[in-house]
Amino acid sequence: MYEYIVGTVEMVTPEYIVVDNNGIGFQILTPNPFVFSINREPIKIYIYQHVREDLIALYGFHTLAEKTLFKKLLNVSGIGPKGALAILAFGEPTQVIEAIENENETFLTKFPGVGKKTARQMILDLKGKLQDVVPDYFPNLFNQDEVEKVAKFSAQYEEALLALKALGYSDKEIKKVSPALQKENLSTDQYIKVALKKLMK
Repeated sequence: MYEYIVGTVEMVTPEYIVVDNNGIGFQILTPNPFVFSINREPIKIYIYQHVREDLIALYGFHTLAEKTLFKKLLNVSGIGPKGALAILAFGEPTQVIEAIENENETFLTKFPGVGKKTARQMILDLKGKLQDVVPDYFPNLFNQDEVEKVAKFSAQYEEALLALKALGYSDKEIKKVSPALQKENLSTDQYIKVALKKLMK
């Protein structure tokens, strides 16, 4: 029903953002909410409306290609909106697509909620059908030149942990990457990206 919304970001939480459009606040679930920041400058967010018997939810993306990839993932049996968001939050679509093309089930099962059966279904349903997503999809989101400073526990660090839990990662998985994160002094968005990269290794 909706293609996109243009408005200002009024709130950022570990699970969603709130965008004000003409005095109405829209709750929008996104792969990594902390990519956005509270800003009075209007931005365009591509929207996907998901409807089921007990829920109507809006999912938002930076680009149309990201939205397209999300919709394709939803077509795979065993992957719901939450699982698709976790895959998109990884931020490196080329690796996901390469894993599908190369039938790398080991890589795909590292995503929350993706077991061997679902990974195999992803390959069967999407192999050879995602090339059109790659050129337009924003490239590597991970900053390889991370700031080399010893970090103290911060609000940004705690927000990042909450966002990882919201994506479906267990406390045990998060605990494994926490020591490495504590050595960094990053924004919430950067903490999430670094953590996701380590979780996928």
